[in-house]
Amino acid sequence: MQILLLSCRFPVALYISHIDIDKGEPSDTVIKILRKRKLEIESKIKHLEMIQGVINRMAHDSFLLKEWSVILVSALFVLAAKDSNIYFILLAYFPALAFWILDGYFLWQERLFRKLYDKVRKMNEADIDFSMDTSDFVGDVESWCKVTFSKTLRLFYGVIVGTILIVMVIAIFSVC
Repeated sequence: MQILLLSCRFPVALYISHIDIDKGEPSDTVIKILRKRKLEIESKIKHLEMIQGVINRMAHDSFLLKEWSVILVSALFVLAAKDSNIYFILLAYFPALAFWILDGYFLWQERLFRKLYDKVRKMNEADIDFSMDTSDFVGDVESWCKVTFSKTLRLFYGVIVGTILIVMVIAIFSVC
């Protein structure tokens, strides 16, 4: 006779035929199967949590790069205005472009880890190996260069670079 058993922590249905109906207790075999299944499910959940943690860190780092880009460019503008030195304005290109490239890298890595997350999500629990290798997905995701020039990054950093250019032109014409 088959009876449906549900795991307490995770809704997983198992059909087991080794339950002694008279005693109302599962056999040792059933308990071992349930424990193994529970460990497999917990392993999958932990692996997904690890990957999600990396994705969250990438997103947070991307935010910090944007924040620091604005702060450093603004600080260089202040120095340029204070000392009337156009070289500070030229120097503002360096953090803007460097952070743009780094932000593109973080976004590219985030997309790779999202592909890994999707793969692990669809995996059988018994096949979980806790691999964090994203090299299998490089062909599935746009290249680092394309991601760096994606619409959102182009818009954000384009505004920063455009602002630097406008401030530089204003500074040049105000000196003349």
